[in-house]
Amino acid sequence: MKINDFKLEVYFEQYEFSAPYLLTQSDCESMELGQLLALEPGAQEKLMKSWLGYTEVQGNPELRSLVSALYQSIGEENVIMHTGAQEAIFDYMNVLLEKGDHVISMFPVYQSLYEVAHAEGCEVSRWELKAGEQGWAIDFDELEALIRPNTKLIAVNTPNNPTGYTFGEDEMKQLCSIAEKHGIYLFSDEVYRGLELDGNTRPCAADLYDKAASLGVMSKAYGLSGLRIGWVATKDTDMISKMKKFKHYMSICNSAPSEILSIIALNHGDKILQKNKSIIKENLTLADCFFEKYDSLFKNYRPISGPIAFHKMEIDRPIEDFCEDLVRKSGVLLLPANIYSYPGSFFRMGYGRKSFSESLNRFEQYLIEKGLV
Repeated sequence: MKINDFKLEVYFEQYEFSAPYLLTQSDCESMELGQLLALEPGAQEKLMKSWLGYTEVQGNPELRSLVSALYQSIGEENVIMHTGAQEAIFDYMNVLLEKGDHVISMFPVYQSLYEVAHAEGCEVSRWELKAGEQGWAIDFDELEALIRPNTKLIAVNTPNNPTGYTFGEDEMKQLCSIAEKHGIYLFSDEVYRGLELDGNTRPCAADLYDKAASLGVMSKAYGLSGLRIGWVATKDTDMISKMKKFKHYMSICNSAPSEILSIIALNHGDKILQKNKSIIKENLTLADCFFEKYDSLFKNYRPISGPIAFHKMEIDRPIEDFCEDLVRKSGVLLLPANIYSYPGSFFRMGYGRKSFSESLNRFEQYLIEKGLV
């Protein structure tokens, strides 16, 4: 398989570990190992006694049980663990898709949700989010119009990266109904689930439709990207079986210490999510003031859920040139729209880190120095 460069990762490789002001990160505030272990009496001893041999291909049963509890109708046998979300996406797409299949992907979206399918020889159609006066929106009539006789899969991301758009309960049910009516598989990237800013918990695709798969990970909402633990949940046990066999050619199994640490984290998942939501809400309040102050330069597209948003800047130069100058001159990292192959002067801003205020202040200083505000 030949596959196109992952634009976001190539861009981050350049700047993520050198730029001092990270204003675009998609994950939430992480923690030290000691802080995680301190959440649970006996956790340190549990980690120290963990066996460093191979683990089960499908994942630690205790971990899968905790993951299954995040859903309404998913048992531990319906969960398969992976090394992060990326491996899970790659596994699912390779098992399901064949050359000549048609795939519909939400757009803009995390690149691998459509790029793996493209590399496999599938034709991909974009189901586009559009920015309006009331924020980002999507049209289900357009989805219906994109469906063909050979449409095999609909891939979505909710809460969405990069826009923060999130399907409501009725929308998720409508999506599953459309997929079921046409016998189409549904892959729902739900890595930001648990960070709903309006307090309304949405149903998961895997709970609503037998041919749907829900993607989760410890990296984003929980802020524990260093664990490299992700999963797919689906009632389709045949798909689970095929994914296990394909995983034999990838990681084979997960890291034993990472699975133990993920068990500890999920035992206290609500506490971690609440902490991260508090950080996001505090940062969004700061951003609201910033965008109101400079409303002639920016369009504030506030996220419905999650730690990221896709805002617009009214400038007369390519947004990628602006972001390049910004990071080189001031050390502030933003993600331009071209990284998502999306037109216009949009940029991704991240709200999940405690360093947000400092980074936003440095961004403002740059704008003043350049005479843009």
